[in-house]
Amino acid sequence: MLAAIEIYNKPAFPYREDTFAVLAINAWELLFKARLLQINGNRIACIQVYEKHQNADGTLSSREYVKFARSGNPMTIGMFRAYDLLVSEHADTVDPLVRKNLEALTEIRDNSVHFINSDIRIAKRVQEIGTATLKNFLSLCRQWFGRSLSEYNFYLMPLAFFRENQQSSVVSLTNYEKNFVELISVLQTESTDDEASDFNFTLAMDVKLKRVGADEQALVTVGSAPNSVKITLAEEDIRDRFPWDYAILNARLSKRYTDFKVNNNYHSIRKPLMKDSRYCDTRYLDPGNPRSAKKTYYNPNILKEFDNHYTKA
Repeated sequence: MLAAIEIYNKPAFPYREDTFAVLAINAWELLFKARLLQINGNRIACIQVYEKHQNADGTLSSREYVKFARSGNPMTIGMFRAYDLLVSEHADTVDPLVRKNLEALTEIRDNSVHFINSDIRIAKRVQEIGTATLKNFLSLCRQWFGRSLSEYNFYLMPLAFFRENQQSSVVSLTNYEKNFVELISVLQTESTDDEASDFNFTLAMDVKLKRVGADEQALVTVGSAPNSVKITLAEEDIRDRFPWDYAILNARLSKRYTDFKVNNNYHSIRKPLMKDSRYCDTRYLDPGNPRSAKKTYYNPNILKEFDNHYTKA
């Protein structure tokens, strides 16, 4: 993702938007796969592609085998397959706006690979979609892995700094480009975007420049950069040890056991385990206030406790 940003922010770089879309999609696919590996105890099988082989009599085998690419390496799933597995198979929480944003970004990528995106109106759409995709990416990195990425400059340079907006009045959209713009408009009308939300479909950027005197400087910089005033707000990184929330725990238990049900018996087993710091960690919205909203996260090792009570599939 940093490579995508670096290329995009080079004002004279040809195909800036196109290259950004290709690299950003690659980054998203890797992020989703990393989350699947985290949830599944780093077992590589969870991101591999499987297929049935043809038997000698022409029928398909009941067993599935790893599918290999031409290089001989095992094939791995794509971005949207990884997204669907997280949401449907693992009950992970991913805002639907993330998928809509990625559908738009993928369309940009596909048009970039097979055609060409040359109009300034396309560039404006790419920036709005790209700005939202960076925000979504940061939010999920923080939510899943406890990484703020505050040490990096996660922003796209505004078009106003290096583009002549008047170009849009003299460059005509091709039929292909018109189809793309219409698709983005349809997706946007289907999305309820709130700039204050952690996730968005598109984000417009409004830039204002203001002259200030030499003595008008920031009083405090909050962050972890070396040149910041040392007032740092750091969130404890617990997601590697406790990657599952309640919904994911239930989904994993349902797949693991033949006789599992979310009922009083289950809760009577789970609640005592929540007091064990090896298996659970409770985070408060306001860390200093035990009465504030809270959420519990679980370590996958909690499964061995449930093994004593349920029958494995």
